[in-house]
Amino acid sequence: MINRKVRGFAYGSIAAISYGLNPLFTLPLYQTGMTVDSVLFYRYFFAIVMLGVLMKIRGIPFGLKKAEIVPLTVMGLMFSFSSFFLFLSYNYMDAGIASTILFVYPILVAIIMALFFHEKVSFLTQASIALAFIGILLLYKGGEGKPLSLLGVLFVFMSSLTYAIYIIGVNHSFLRTFPAPKLTFYVLLFGISIYVVRLNFGLNLQPVPSPLLWVNALSLALFPTIISLITMTLSIHYIGSTPAAILGALEPLTALFFGVLVFGEQLTFRIVIGILFILTGVTLIVASESLKKQMLHKWHNRVKLWK
Repeated sequence: MINRKVRGFAYGSIAAISYGLNPLFTLPLYQTGMTVDSVLFYRYFFAIVMLGVLMKIRGIPFGLKKAEIVPLTVMGLMFSFSSFFLFLSYNYMDAGIASTILFVYPILVAIIMALFFHEKVSFLTQASIALAFIGILLLYKGGEGKPLSLLGVLFVFMSSLTYAIYIIGVNHSFLRTFPAPKLTFYVLLFGISIYVVRLNFGLNLQPVPSPLLWVNALSLALFPTIISLITMTLSIHYIGSTPAAILGALEPLTALFFGVLVFGEQLTFRIVIGILFILTGVTLIVASESLKKQMLHKWHNRVKLWK
């Protein structure tokens, strides 16, 4: 029988890799002239349908209390803006590099927690921020030595920031007790409103050009959304949130792999070093958070013994 750790690492790897498939299914749709809004509308719509079916099968109730509607709406908008800015950045820079810069969101979480929740910034956190910043500077020039689009970098940063706000909003509210499928269902349901409005309530929605590209539209809802969600939840259940988060490093690596292999994106030695700096910085900050929790847990246990 496969032990819990092996299962946890397997599920975490699947979750990260499946989320890293975003560019693989998105870029071919862009190449036909489809807009960010149309692509994300299809992604959210089909994901909502799939999650609704999943909730029905698992017997998860759809009902909401009045007090839950506003927080879910706000989190849905944050999550949706994160998707919007990331997908928008694909029009200005290589998707693999965009996905790598997006991966700094744990560092932004730490900064926000320090600024607004008065958490102390440890030396390891400061070192992590410095490493990630150096990594982004190394990525600032593309594969051919040309500077990256400043607008593209800004879009990725906004994507990472809104996702960091979403994570903090969920983890520091009653929403953390929601079943993952139900939380994501309503986050996507409220989040899709952005694209409904931007598409003039569906009047400007572009049709998917060919039957083959419908596979891309459906795959966007299935792999980076549904499968990634379910397997990440299972991974956290088996091995905890910290190892699962560290396995998230496979997300930008997957995006880079397909960017280079399928879309001919450039991968130079400098870019590789920049990516390693960012991944190291994020891994350190995630590991430091885990160490901090372990120390607090031990301290609380000692206090109990003294009592």
